Amino acid sequence: MLAIIGGTGLTQLANLEITHRQVMRTPYGEPSGPMTFGTIKQHEVMFLARHGYGHTIPPHSVNYRANLWALRDQGAQRVIAVSAVGGIRADLVPGTLVVPDQIIDYTHDRAFTFFDGNEQAVTHIDFTLPYSERVRQELLAAARHAGEACADGGVYAATQGPRLDTAAEVNRYRRDGADMLGMTGMPEAALARELGLEYAAIAVVVNPAAGIGSSTRAIELDQIGPVAQTAMARVRHILECVVECDGAA
Repeated sequence: MLAIIGGTGLTQLANLEITHRQVMRTPYGEPSGPMTFGTIKQHEVMFLARHGYGHTIPPHSVNYRANLWALRDQGAQRVIAVSAVGGIRADLVPGTLVVPDQIIDYTHDRAFTFFDGNEQAVTHIDFTLPYSERVRQELLAAARHAGEACADGGVYAATQGPRLDTAAEVNRYRRDGADMLGMTGMPEAALARELGLEYAAIAVVVNPAAGIGSSTRAIELDQIGPVAQTAMARVRHILECVVECDGAA
């Protein structure tokens, strides 16, 4: 089954015909909210709002382990994560959709692995390519089918939050090779890999990163909401096409 994790601007799927919700408890605590089950174009989909359905959980407090565990427990095999990001690369202007292919992790003090504790064997995962290429290509194909422009590839800098970054920090990320920055990409992607889930992300650029363009002096926070609202309608269209293509396969 396909699972969708909604981020900022996507706390619900308007095109999801809900059949039921289920409260979950996991060995790692409770996820961000009940699992929402339903159909898109008569195909089953599972949905979870990463920050809670009232958008009340900040990025550093999200129970990423419980979220991914609950999705797999309920039959998810593939996960598409939707995230709002700030654009660093010149072409990633507000409103741009991106399917990233790499991650740099700048987060700290988050529960970042399932293989932790005295009774656990030391376990390593290969993370050379952090996103499932199969799911990435499904997203890009769906975007083409939907007639929605979507950039292929980019390096996602996962930052700690919840505060936004300084211009100097953004310069550092740029020097490190990052193209965009967000606060939820890690440890979500790594935990999905540990569980054997095929995971990819679609990132929505909602503002230029600090020190860039219109954010040279300050980030215009009042502009983020309208940009996200318009862009998320395009994301929903792409997700609809992902499900339709699944059904036709």
